[in-house]
Amino acid sequence: MEYNFREIEKKWQKRWVENATYRVTEDKTRKKFYVLNMFPYPSGAGLHVGHPLGYIASDIYARYMRLQGYNVLNPMGYDAYGLPAEQYAIQTGQHPAITTEQNINHYREQLDKIGFCFDWEREVRTCEPGYYKWTQWAFEKMFESYYCNEEQKARPITELVEYISKNGTKGLTVAQSEDLDITAEQWNGMSEKEQQQVLMNYRIAYLGETMVNWCAGLGTVLANDEVVDGVSVRGGYPVVQKKMRQWCLRTSAYSQRLLDGLDSVDWTDSLKETQRNWIGRSEGTEVKFKLAKAVSDKSVLSDQSDLSEFIIFTTRADTMFGVTFMVLAPESEYVAQVTTDEQREEVEKYLEYVKKRTELDRMSDRKVTGVFSGSYAINPFTGKQVPIWISEYVLAGYGTGAIMAVPAHDSRDYAFAKHFNLPIIPLIGGADVSEESYDAKEGIVCNSPAQGESSCGLVLNGLSVKEAIAATKKYVESNGLGRVKVNYRLRDAIFSRQRYWGEPFPVYYKDEMPYMIPEECLPLELPEIDKYEPTETGEPPLGRAKMWAWDTANKKVVDKSLVDNVSVFPIELYTMPGFAGSSAYYLRYMDNRNDEALVSKEVDNYWQNVDLYVGGTEHATGHLIYSRFWNKFLYDMGVSCKEEPFQKLINQGMIQGRSNFVYRVNNADSAKAPVFVSLGLKDQYETTPIHVDVNIVNADVLDTEAFKAWRPEYKNAEFILEDGKYICGWAVEKMSKSMFNVVNPDMIVDKYGADTLRLYEMFLGPVEASKPWDTNGIDGCHRFLKKLWALFWDARGENDTFLVNDDAPTKDSLKSLHKLIKKVTDDIQKFSYNTAISAFMIAVNELSQQKCHSREILRALTIIIAPFAPHIAEEFWASLGEQGSVCDAQWPAFDEQYLVESEIQLAISFNGKARYQKTFAADATKEFMEKAVLEDERSQKYLEGKSIVKVIVVPKKIVNIVLK
Repeated sequence: MEYNFREIEKKWQKRWVENATYRVTEDKTRKKFYVLNMFPYPSGAGLHVGHPLGYIASDIYARYMRLQGYNVLNPMGYDAYGLPAEQYAIQTGQHPAITTEQNINHYREQLDKIGFCFDWEREVRTCEPGYYKWTQWAFEKMFESYYCNEEQKARPITELVEYISKNGTKGLTVAQSEDLDITAEQWNGMSEKEQQQVLMNYRIAYLGETMVNWCAGLGTVLANDEVVDGVSVRGGYPVVQKKMRQWCLRTSAYSQRLLDGLDSVDWTDSLKETQRNWIGRSEGTEVKFKLAKAVSDKSVLSDQSDLSEFIIFTTRADTMFGVTFMVLAPESEYVAQVTTDEQREEVEKYLEYVKKRTELDRMSDRKVTGVFSGSYAINPFTGKQVPIWISEYVLAGYGTGAIMAVPAHDSRDYAFAKHFNLPIIPLIGGADVSEESYDAKEGIVCNSPAQGESSCGLVLNGLSVKEAIAATKKYVESNGLGRVKVNYRLRDAIFSRQRYWGEPFPVYYKDEMPYMIPEECLPLELPEIDKYEPTETGEPPLGRAKMWAWDTANKKVVDKSLVDNVSVFPIELYTMPGFAGSSAYYLRYMDNRNDEALVSKEVDNYWQNVDLYVGGTEHATGHLIYSRFWNKFLYDMGVSCKEEPFQKLINQGMIQGRSNFVYRVNNADSAKAPVFVSLGLKDQYETTPIHVDVNIVNADVLDTEAFKAWRPEYKNAEFILEDGKYICGWAVEKMSKSMFNVVNPDMIVDKYGADTLRLYEMFLGPVEASKPWDTNGIDGCHRFLKKLWALFWDARGENDTFLVNDDAPTKDSLKSLHKLIKKVTDDIQKFSYNTAISAFMIAVNELSQQKCHSREILRALTIIIAPFAPHIAEEFWASLGEQGSVCDAQWPAFDEQYLVESEIQLAISFNGKARYQKTFAADATKEFMEKAVLEDERSQKYLEGKSIVKVIVVPKKIVNIVLK
C-alpha cells in the first residue's frame, strides 16, 4: 500500500477534532508543562513557510512532554488589533473587525493543515470585549496604584492619599515624575482637581507630557520600531518628534526588579544582555551647574547667586576637572532657557531637524550634529565657564537630559569635541587622546586640578579612578553640590494611540481630569463610527462616535450630545497601543472562559507560568519588557503567583527566501516579445536580471508556460534554453512579496504533506539559526517518510500487505533503536531537531537493511517519530492495533546494554598510513590484537623485507606497526 499522505492527514486531523485529542484541563495528579508561542498578528497575506518555524519547534516539544507524562498546555490565539486592518478600513470603508475575522479564518485554516496540537478551546482574540475587559481592568488597577520604593511593589493610591493628608510629600520614597514639596496643610486645602493633578505625579498609569513619534499620515503615535529613517514602516509617511499629552505606564519604577528577574530565568546570555542594556542601570552622581552670563573671558568668575541652575547626571564624577563643554538634549526644557537671541534662529533650525529623528535613529547613528546655545555654565570644581551645546546624541529621558562633556574619556564627547574644535583635557596619567578617547575606568588621576590652577578644596591627583569616584561623590554631597543616585535608561511606556482599532480606555473626563469607569461596568466596548480617519477638527477617530459619553448616574454609555459635565462626561478618545493586549495573554489562556477574573487563583497556581516560550528576536526588548512589567504588577496585586512570566525562552531564527531570477536580453523588441536566456548562457548577452515567482520554478528549472501566463507582458516571451531547459539564477534574500520568493505552506502541504513540511523546516538547521528556504531539498524528507512507511507496509505491491510481525527483534535492530532513542531524547531537550532527524534517517536506513519488521521495534519507533510527524505516527499506531492516540503513549527509555559494542573495527596502519580495516572483539587484549595483525595475510606485503621496530596498540583506537 502506498503512502497516501493526503488521505492520512485529513483523516487524522478530523479525528483529533472529533475526539478532542488536544483538549487540556487542570489535573492535579499530573505535572504541568506550559508551552507558548508569541502572539501572532493575523495579516491579510496569511502564513508563508517562515512563519510556522517556531510553531513547529514548540509543537514538537509539547508533544514530547506529553509523551513524558506531563499535562501540557499549548494554546493559540490572535493579537488582533493592528494598523494594517485600520489602514485597509480607511481605504475601503470596511470595518477592521470584518477584515480581522477574515484574516483569522485564513490563518486558522493554514495552521490546521500543519497538524499542531493546539487546544483551540482556549483561543483568545485581543479584539473581543470578553478579552479586553481584563486589559481595561488591569489599566484601572495601575491607575489606582503607586509604586513604593521601600517595599519595592505597587500599593493602592488610597494609602498615598492618606499619607500626604497627614505628612505632605516629605519623606516619600516612591516612584514619581518629579519631586514635589507639598505640606499636609497645602494638600488638605486643595480642590479635587488640584489633588488629582498631584496624584498624577505618582500613579503607575498616568497622563503626562512626553515626546512621541507623531505620524500625521497615519494620524497616530508610533513606537520606535514602527519608524525607519524618519518615515513610518507602514505606508512610508513622515514622522516627527512632538510633545503630546499621552497615557503612560510607569515601567521605570520596575527597572531594578526587571534586572533582578533576569537571574531567575533560563534565557540565552545574549538575550539577557540585550534586556540589561535596554534597562540600562548606572550608578552615578547628580551635580548642579549654574548658568553664567556670556563673557569673552571664560576664566572670570561671576556672581551667580541670582541666576538659575541645572542638574546633570554622570557616572564618572572623577572627571569633573576635565569638563570642557555641556550638552543638552534637544527636548530639554533647559534649551529655551539658555538659548540667546543671537543663536535662536540656528537653534530652532536644529530642533526642526531633530524632530524628524526617532530616539532609535539617534542612538544608533554615530554622525555628529549640534548647535551652540550662546550660553555658558560654571564648572563648580574649577570655576571656569564652559559653553552649553545642544545635540541629538543626548536623550531627554536618560538622567536629566543634560550632560557634562569630558571628551578625553568618552567616545561620543570626543567625536563632538573634534568636530567642533573644543578642548580635550586628559585626566589619566599616560592616556594618549590624540586619536581617540581613553574610556577605560582605570589608571592614576592627573590634572585634577591641573598644575597652577586654583583648587576648590578637592585634589584627586595620584588617586586611582575608583578612589577618585568615591572621593568626588563624598565631596559633592558634603558641599551641597548634588547627590549620589542610581539611574536607569528604561523610560516609562507611552500607552496611547490616536487610532480607532484598539482597546478603548475605560476613562471619562471630569473638569479635564481622568476618572475610571466603574469596574463592574467593564468592558467599555469600542463604538461604531462612520469613518476610520481623524475628525475634521483633528480629533482621533473616536471623536466621530455618537454614543461616546459616560452617564455616571445610570452607569452607562450615552449619546455625547447629553454631555453636561455634571453627571454626563466625555469619554477618552485615545485607544490603547498594540502591546496592551499581548502583555498578559499567557494568563488569560489559563482560564479564558472565566467571567469573574483574569485568571482564578486555583488555575493560576496550577499552571503558574510559561515553561517554554518561543518567538522571534525582534521581541527581545519591547514585548518582553512590557509583558514582564505587566506580570510583575499583577504579581504585586496577587493575581499572578509567579513574578516572571516566561521561565525558558527560545528565539527561533528566520527562514530566508531563496529567490529565483530570469535574465531578459536587452534589445529593442523586448516589449513585443521579450527574450530570456538561461543562466549558463547569459554571459553571452547583455541582460537584466528579474525576480520570478519561485512557485513556477522547480529545482531552479523554470516552467516556461507558467511563466508566460504569470504576467501579461510575458505572454509572448521567447527562451534561449540549455539542454532543453531554462535554468534560473538564485540568491538568498529576505522572504517578501516584492521579491516573489514567498512560499505558501499550503502548496508544500498539498504536494508533499504536512509531516514532510514539519520535518523539512526542522531539518534545515538549528532552530535558533537563520537559514534559507530551498524547496529543492524537500524531496529528501519526503523520501524518508516513504522509506519509513515501507517498514510497515509493502508499498511496491498492489495488495495492502502489512509487514509488521511479532518476531523477536535482532540484536542489531535493538542497537539501532536504542541508539536512536538516546540521540532523539537528548536532541529534543537541546532543541537540536535537525540532528535528531538525521538520526531518524540513519536508523530507518539501518532497519531497512536489516529487513526489520518487528512489532516491538516499530512500536517504539512510532512513538519517537510522533512529535515530528504526528499524522503518519497516528496511522502506524492504529495499524499496530493500539488503542487511543499515540499522543498518550509513553516515551520509550533507552537501555544502555544495547549500546554496548561487542565488536570494534580499527584501521591497521604501517608507519602511520592506514592500509586496511580489521574487526576485533571489544574486549580483545593488546597481545591478542598484535598477534592477529601480524598473522593477517593482508599485512604480509607491508612486512616483506622490513624490520619491525615496534607495534603500537591502543585498544579501541589504533594499531600502528613501525617499520624500517
